[in-house]
Amino acid sequence: MPVLAWTVLAKTVLFGAVLFGTVLFGTILTPSIALAAPKEARHLFGATAKPTQNRTAAAYGSYAKGCLAGAVRLPETGPHWQAMRLSRNRNWGHPDAIAFIKTLARKAASEPGWNGLYIGDISQPRGGPMISGHRSHQLGLDVDIWMRRAHNLALSKDARESISSVSMRRKNGAFINKNWTTAHHNILKAAAQDPKVARIFVFPGAKVAMCNTARGNRSWLRKIRPWWGHHEHFHVRLRCPKNMASCQNQAAPPPGDGCEGAQAWVNDILNPRPVDPNAPKPKPRREYMLKDLPRQCATVLKAP
Repeated sequence: MPVLAWTVLAKTVLFGAVLFGTVLFGTILTPSIALAAPKEARHLFGATAKPTQNRTAAAYGSYAKGCLAGAVRLPETGPHWQAMRLSRNRNWGHPDAIAFIKTLARKAASEPGWNGLYIGDISQPRGGPMISGHRSHQLGLDVDIWMRRAHNLALSKDARESISSVSMRRKNGAFINKNWTTAHHNILKAAAQDPKVARIFVFPGAKVAMCNTARGNRSWLRKIRPWWGHHEHFHVRLRCPKNMASCQNQAAPPPGDGCEGAQAWVNDILNPRPVDPNAPKPKPRREYMLKDLPRQCATVLKAP
């Protein structure tokens, strides 16, 4: 057989042996492949079912890039609330958030036809990025509260997975619809008046409606911030606890009641600006790895 033919045959046999060994024995012949790629932080925190034990509550980092030690679980059902979507295991928060929920729920129960509140996502047992649904909610200081009137506080676990909240918006968020009531106004106002609250996200039409009906001291309106979505729930963000240097507050809302800005947002919804065909496309969002988070988060994740 010619030398060239023998060379080709030898290379073919060698390649086949390597391929055969790789198939049979996994990555024994190619150890570099055996090194598993690091998991994204959202998968690490999303797979953690319990909070840290015997640790003082502490929030590390910012609302959209951090973690939580010493989380407290909001009971699934209380005298004036029910936690929804229990399968998500997101009814955990900083003690300040849990105390806030209980206080606001008690106030909501005084509204006609309301027995309290339905509580959506707070945070995971150790905070951190989530596999789905939120970019924030990482410090246990963000709370989603359903707009649906909480008249029945005896919902089963299955019911809490299947029922949905109720939308309050009309015209893509420019206006409130018939589901909006004085009770919604009063509950959001009560939340905004709590000194622990930094801001509340709600759709633009709701902010404008509250601006149009608010009487007396309007300073609380500054905390009501228009944002996309947030028509089936409103999102409360609490300030970092006092003397907690590891927690990064968001910049305060601009001075004033914010009503003019909310109306401008509504005007843009009703009269959309032309789309710039040459505008650069938004870059895909990069998911955080554990090394991207505050250094304390690795300890929080590994702690018993």
